[in-house]
Amino acid sequence: MIFNEDDLLPVSALSHLLFCERRAALIHIEQAWAENLFTSEGRIMHEHVHAADKESRGKIRIEYGMPLRSLRLGLIGKADVIEYHRNMENTTMPPWIPFPVEYKRGRPKKYDSDRVQLCAQALCLEEMLGHAICNGALFYGKTRRRVDVVFDSTLRKLTEETAIRLHALVGSGLTPKPVYAKKCDSCSLAGICLPKNVGNKKSAKKYLDNMIDCL
Repeated sequence: MIFNEDDLLPVSALSHLLFCERRAALIHIEQAWAENLFTSEGRIMHEHVHAADKESRGKIRIEYGMPLRSLRLGLIGKADVIEYHRNMENTTMPPWIPFPVEYKRGRPKKYDSDRVQLCAQALCLEEMLGHAICNGALFYGKTRRRVDVVFDSTLRKLTEETAIRLHALVGSGLTPKPVYAKKCDSCSLAGICLPKNVGNKKSAKKYLDNMIDCL
């Protein structure tokens, strides 16, 4: 399937979806947004990175804020950093091999949202440039370290499946009901989502029955 330009969704939405389907729907269906300390720090970090100029460091050329697009996956976005590593050995590869780097404000996560977002950037680049990209990295602000990511078949499959899920969710126009979890406490949309209130399984009828029993 090839998507139209008007149907493209943000690469970052893949991360939202894997964190929480309701969060993804609130942002990309209902156009809701709210900032907290975490999202503000992340936004400032990305703005700082995207504002940098191109540079060269020996065998590495660096571009910041590069636009990305995949009509096959229906995704559009912007890469924080693309490093082009000079290829001096493999004659089957281009002279400069792209190496995407995504910046995150926090620490490495237990779930795959960051890795999928980075892999989606690589898949966009592959479609745009016409050659394979095997590796990238995630840079975390709290640890000030990189985590290398290999774009193997398992991660590629998960990324493509997540893109399909994202388009199905947005295409449905339906926002899932909230289900409270510990991660909700750090979500910037907690005040809009109200997972402890709206997601409460106690019915109004049960509440009124209890009130009557107390009379």
